Amino acid sequence: MRDWAARARLPCRLRMKHLLDFEKPITDLQRKLEDLRGHPDHHELEVDFNEEIQRMEEKIAATRKEIYANLTAWQRVQLARHPQRPYTLDYINLALEGFSELHGDRLFGDDQAIVAGFARLGSHRVMVVGTQKGRDTKENIRRNFGCAHPEGYRKALRLMGLADRFGLPVITFIDTAGAYPGVGAEERHIAKAIAINLREMTLFKVPMIAVVIGEGGSGGALGIGISDRTLILENAYYSVISPEGCAAILWKDRSAAPQAAEALKITARDLMELGLVDEVIPEPLGGAHNDHEAAASHLRDALLQHLDDLLAMDPAQRLEARYAKYRNLGEFHETPPEDAAAEV
Repeated sequence: MRDWAARARLPCRLRMKHLLDFEKPITDLQRKLEDLRGHPDHHELEVDFNEEIQRMEEKIAATRKEIYANLTAWQRVQLARHPQRPYTLDYINLALEGFSELHGDRLFGDDQAIVAGFARLGSHRVMVVGTQKGRDTKENIRRNFGCAHPEGYRKALRLMGLADRFGLPVITFIDTAGAYPGVGAEERHIAKAIAINLREMTLFKVPMIAVVIGEGGSGGALGIGISDRTLILENAYYSVISPEGCAAILWKDRSAAPQAAEALKITARDLMELGLVDEVIPEPLGGAHNDHEAAASHLRDALLQHLDDLLAMDPAQRLEARYAKYRNLGEFHETPPEDAAAEV
């Protein structure tokens, strides 16, 4: 646990090794600023660079604000996948206390793409479940790049059921490109595992909160995503398919992913407008990877507010509201056959 907390506290300059294309104007200005600061002694050259340094700092701040205020859907997808972005264990260590991890589905094994266990959120005891990616190749292989197998979803369901029996609210963190699509997962019934989770999570009497902290991909996200309240971080996305997958199907070319990302309406802002999420949690300027502590603080505040609201509701009322929430998604109107015939 300490390794994850320590890593989250690393200075920004040590974590910002992975630069995105649209961040180039900012890095160019920062490089010029460093050159100015590293110039030989101002007094020896009888030149005062302080004014120029101040102007450069103001220009960097203005450029950063302009770029991140006008990100495209594809650029937000890139931020959601940033390798220095906080993952589930980072948020658990920074926003919650006393995490005690539990393992195994009691049927096949322990899928480390799903982490789960008891924790405390403020004064509340909760069960936390989330998909976990790795920070390096070795850990990514162990975590299966955050793509869960059937046993991962069965572990999640087992522990959510345990929480329901003991009256503990359930908080899930979603950050996965999707469930693992391999032969082994199919042999062990991945579709059935996800379907059972969808059914059972609608029936739990305890408060349920789901947070999309990075990627929210397809059924892999839905397998732990049924909730009373669905929250999403500002630069996360939630989608039935990845932009690359959509582009390959509709455009027959994965390079059309930016166009697909726009068409899919997968950003936090789009999802809020469509009524698919309940709150967009703001991130530090430049993305959550720039300041893990600030991102975790925003997340913690939102979780506490929604959990207090849900705990104030009667369980029966909460279940009814959860049912109504999902019945209202994807609303459409169908023309009766007789009306359609009359129109023709």
